[in-house]
Amino acid sequence: MITAIVFVNADVARIPEVAEEIAALEGVSEVYSVTGQIDLIAMIRVKDHDAIASVVADRLNKVPGVVSTETHIAFRAYSQHDLESAFSLGLD
Repeated sequence: MITAIVFVNADVARIPEVAEEIAALEGVSEVYSVTGQIDLIAMIRVKDHDAIASVVADRLNKVPGVVSTETHIAFRAYSQHDLESAFSLGLD
């Protein structure tokens, strides 16, 4: 599984609609509205690099209201959940 993080700048008047349309795309696991230099962050989880191109270049970039995107490919995942599991003794 490959994860891509896509920073999305959107037409300010359409941010909620853009977020909903992106979230409905196959391969998009979630979309966050954020503060700062970008408007939305989309998490893409797909089986291969060709699928990232399909989701981002062929569909996400064509959502009406998307002004620009910047895509980052994740190498490795670290999470608090994983750390808790690793150190768990199985006691509740």
